[in-house]
Amino acid sequence: MAVNKVYSTCSSALEGLLRDELLVAVGGFGLCGIPENLIIALRDSGVRRLTIASNNAGIDDWGLGLLLRTRQVRRMISSYVGENAEFERQFMAGELEVEFTPQGTLAERLRAGGAGIPAFYTRTGLSTPVADGKPHEVFDGETFLLERGIRADLALVKAWKGDHSGNLIFRKTARNFNPMVAACGKVCVAEVEQLVPTGELDPDQIHTPGIFVDRIVQTISEKRIEQRTTTAQ
Repeated sequence: MAVNKVYSTCSSALEGLLRDELLVAVGGFGLCGIPENLIIALRDSGVRRLTIASNNAGIDDWGLGLLLRTRQVRRMISSYVGENAEFERQFMAGELEVEFTPQGTLAERLRAGGAGIPAFYTRTGLSTPVADGKPHEVFDGETFLLERGIRADLALVKAWKGDHSGNLIFRKTARNFNPMVAACGKVCVAEVEQLVPTGELDPDQIHTPGIFVDRIVQTISEKRIEQRTTTAQ
């Protein structure tokens, strides 16, 4: 019998999946392709002491910044956090644990977790604080450091289009991290701008097969600009 993956609201899509101290992987690149409505539902659930693995930490009033404002995040695994003043304040005050990860390494850690690879070696981060405390190994005369794959308790992603079976298509920059995030979660919930019946998507255009997606919900996006720069006229 076919499993119904479609939910009517973000809160119902997260029902039964949440608890304190979850490791949550969240898709997006800056504010592009973030599961904004699922993040709001996660905030409203009241769960606490979360570890969040994400390319970014949002901004002060949007994205993952909403969870930082309510102090629901205990630890961040991120590669770029420069747009969030509250993140900076909590980090400098010792209130937030942070594991800085080079952007490519983070993408590969997520991909490895989804592929069942527990760890891999890379040269990225050698001779920097990123390498502190990590095992090193020499291959062909060159030193590499060991990075662990990320296997999240819950993955939250945002797609442009999806079908009732959970097959997803991402647009442009939103594809940078969302496919890896979707694959690395023990459970994956996707929000989509367009939801179509199974069979309407061109199989050659699908970026994340529905086998990786457990629940899907259609939402209305709010297009925000992470940093607006203007010139005087």
